[in-house]
Amino acid sequence: MATTTTVTKRGAAVASITLPENDSRFPDINTIRAAIPKHCFEPKVSISMAYLFRDVAMIGALGWAAITYIPAIENSTLRIAAWIVYGFVQGLIGTGLWILGHEAGHGAFSKHSLLNHVVGFLSHTALLVPYYSWKFSHHRHHMYTGHMEKDMAFVPRTKADYAQRILSAFEMFEDTPVYQLIALLSHQLLGWQMYLTFNISAGSKSLQRPASNLLGKSHFGPSSAVFRRSEAPFILLTDVGLCVMLFALYKLAGVVGTSTVLLAYAQPYFWVHNWLVAITYLHHTHMEVPHYEADNWTFVKGALATVDREFGFIGRQLFHCIIEHHVVHHLFPRIPFYYAGEATEAIKPVLGDLYYRDDRSFIGQLWTNFTKCKYVEKDESTPGALKWAQ
Repeated sequence: MATTTTVTKRGAAVASITLPENDSRFPDINTIRAAIPKHCFEPKVSISMAYLFRDVAMIGALGWAAITYIPAIENSTLRIAAWIVYGFVQGLIGTGLWILGHEAGHGAFSKHSLLNHVVGFLSHTALLVPYYSWKFSHHRHHMYTGHMEKDMAFVPRTKADYAQRILSAFEMFEDTPVYQLIALLSHQLLGWQMYLTFNISAGSKSLQRPASNLLGKSHFGPSSAVFRRSEAPFILLTDVGLCVMLFALYKLAGVVGTSTVLLAYAQPYFWVHNWLVAITYLHHTHMEVPHYEADNWTFVKGALATVDREFGFIGRQLFHCIIEHHVVHHLFPRIPFYYAGEATEAIKPVLGDLYYRDDRSFIGQLWTNFTKCKYVEKDESTPGALKWAQ
């Protein structure tokens, strides 16, 4: 059941934001920061590297065991089952590696910028994630969380947008269970790739300049409108890294076979990005959590428009608590995940009922929110806020 909520923004660059007088119930960012023990802002290289070595070792050992032993299973049914189990488990561990790269991109892995970039670039490139491209757009997502025009991820449709959408004959089936299941599977399996290629779900004013065409909003183009011109060399470096990784997979296929590479790498790849989409979507989609029009948005209000959830052992041990402690991460993205729990408990008394947490089934809420959260409309009780239509 949803209790209190907190949605966050990435730490730096928000201290200068001033809250309007009618937003006095929202504490300013410095008041929230003051409640958190200072050591929570101090990442330790030894701890961060230990988690990195752990995840890389598990990925390497599991991959080696799969390539070595699964093809030798004579019974085809058992062999298929083994590959399926492997793909799921490797996808969970790979998501943990993705999250460590995410920490590095925020500067929460260590105090050393070079180490952060090396860890982030290598870990994300190994997962075919465009590190710098994601880093730049993700930073803007944190800067404008909950902003209906400038947020970079999962900006909801308005009532007018939704009304126009359902006019098409195909959308007449939108509320049928079969349609919703197919739509959810597409959302989970292809949502990440669609976001990277076409910048879908981003706000209408999130670009740095007008895009000449649909591909002009790609995360892979150095001249993409998603990025500032000064960021182009880093996007090019990202593309080079991805090409090297793809070439390495091609060479590996020549040794162990294309089918083995697809089973050992492509299968976990889609699991990783399924979890990435699910995590991000559920952090920013909840019936009780608002979005804001431009004139009423502030950094703190946007940061507190996200939700902490619970995913048990997987969330806390393999996903590095990104699901359980996401609100404080939005407020202060430089806090490393292993201090995020302590920081969350510290800010709860300051935030009170501005903090949201939902401990219901993570997977169950994915289905519920996807089928019920269709569009937002004005919240008459809160000027400038939009909430999901009931």
